[in-house]
Amino acid sequence: MAHKKLNLPTKICPVCERPFAWRKKWERDWDNVIYCSDRCRRDAASAKHSQR
Repeated sequence: MAHKKLNLPTKICPVCERPFAWRKKWERDWDNVIYCSDRCRRDAASAKHSQR
């Protein structure tokens, strides 16, 4: 039987502004998860460096 994934917590990615849901691999660190993907993390870091 499949698991119901309707009630998972979500956040909004500050880079792409899309919602993303909790994942099992983020279970221990969900409070510190900011970006939805490695790509958004890289884009945020490159944007920070280009502002200097």
